[in-house]
Amino acid sequence: MFVPAPTIREFSDRTVDPNIVGFLHAPDVSNGSAIVLTHGAGGNAQAPLLRALAETFSDRGFTVLRCNLPYRQARSFGPPGPADAARDRAGLKNAVEATKQLIFQGRVFLGGHSYGGRQSSMLCAEEPELVAGLLLLSYPLHPPRKPEQQRTQHLPDLRTPTLFVHGTRDPFASIAELQQAIKMVPAKTKLLEVESAGHDLGFKGKGKKEELPQQIVEAFTALTTLK
Repeated sequence: MFVPAPTIREFSDRTVDPNIVGFLHAPDVSNGSAIVLTHGAGGNAQAPLLRALAETFSDRGFTVLRCNLPYRQARSFGPPGPADAARDRAGLKNAVEATKQLIFQGRVFLGGHSYGGRQSSMLCAEEPELVAGLLLLSYPLHPPRKPEQQRTQHLPDLRTPTLFVHGTRDPFASIAELQQAIKMVPAKTKLLEVESAGHDLGFKGKGKKEELPQQIVEAFTALTTLK
């Protein structure tokens, strides 16, 4: 008797270094595409925003892998250090390559919140053919109250279609600052503003913006649809 697999299951691959550890969402009916999602500096793959987004992408037919970055696999709490960044990008690449093996000749996308998004964008700037599209949630353009410390060095090399999702009250960049930075990106881009939201995009504790995941998936799908 055939028993269908769970929609969400733990996923790991310890045959590669860095390891891949996370959760796999399998859609009821696949659209042939997949997306890897990862977390910010203080979070993990169980972050409410990532879970809500993964469920919404999966409902739209995407295979979704939400993964813990290598620094989080090594330490259950605390932020990453400067020495973690290159290894975290290597871990993301491993996650993308593993996800490509889960679908048949479909397109794979990459997304991340805050630090995870920054490392995703740097990886895509280094390897422009790696994924078909990039989702940046609350891109940390600069540290709070330090607008002179812009994290834009790699943006002119970013040739992956990118959706930026940003709250109007995010201390890591104002909307105007982010708009200026986006002009440096040669790829197709779109900015989705989230009114009155901070760096957590309204997903803090038990709080959540019910409609936001749907809006993000719709905007991302529209940006990355093949014409």
